[in-house]
Amino acid sequence: MFAFLIRNSLLCMFLAAILGFVFPSLSLSVFPFLPLVLFFLMTLTLLGIKQAELIVRLRNRKIWLYSSLHAIFYMLFISLIGWLFSANASLQLAMVAVAATGSLFATPAIVRALGFDSVEAMAMTIGTTLLLPLVIFVTLLIYQGDSVHLDLVAYFLRLIIFVFGPMAFSFLVHAIAPREALDRMLVKISPYTILLVFAFPFGLIGSFRVLFDQDPMAALNYLLVAMGLCALFFSVSLLVYWRSGKEIALTAAITSGNRNVLLTYSIAGALLGPAFLPLAGALQLPTSLLPVITRWLNKKL
Repeated sequence: MFAFLIRNSLLCMFLAAILGFVFPSLSLSVFPFLPLVLFFLMTLTLLGIKQAELIVRLRNRKIWLYSSLHAIFYMLFISLIGWLFSANASLQLAMVAVAATGSLFATPAIVRALGFDSVEAMAMTIGTTLLLPLVIFVTLLIYQGDSVHLDLVAYFLRLIIFVFGPMAFSFLVHAIAPREALDRMLVKISPYTILLVFAFPFGLIGSFRVLFDQDPMAALNYLLVAMGLCALFFSVSLLVYWRSGKEIALTAAITSGNRNVLLTYSIAGALLGPAFLPLAGALQLPTSLLPVITRWLNKKL
């Protein structure tokens, strides 16, 4: 059973989102446990990555150029689109907040499942996460004005828990554990890391189902917006990085398409408005399809 799930893990992500939509009560009950799943996912992913190489990548200017595209450029671009089309203020804030959001911590595991460079994806993920407090603060300042009170203490606490904590733990394990024994353990564990990713589409889509039950047409509108955002993030990043090679372009594209809406909501909460959680839920459907689309493009291009 596990072998089947691992072999078809990319498609199973989409099925997890569908199951969460079909069983909203289960989805909503899983939602409070997602931060714990996030911690274990980060720890297991980082254990399989050489820390020295990750730090070298983070020192590279191209990671921070990508992070600026991922957060700052898309935030400004989505703001412009919302203004041009006179979008609903609540939905516009949710869209811009999604654009400002860092990459999903599950991205390196997804990239590894695709056979790409997971270290590069991890560096991109951490870079976009470190930009998040500044970018989301500017977003809220524009849309909420003087009522903004961003809990930076809570953000940096989560940053320590989900990024620096696992990095420090991984560094200690790599320094203390015998190399051969650690490699054998990681070979056995790493394929199962992708299984933790299933919890995110399953647990986040419940809020979208609640909106669907209340107003199906509004839910359809949110789904179309979510699909448009994912398509925009993915395609623009793919085109921008295409000259760097197919693998880098696809890695940048899927890293840009995946958005850590859970962390953003944990930081800003109600300041993001009533539209954010339903939009975050709707995003799980197109986001969970991105790995399948990326694998197909990798074969075709």
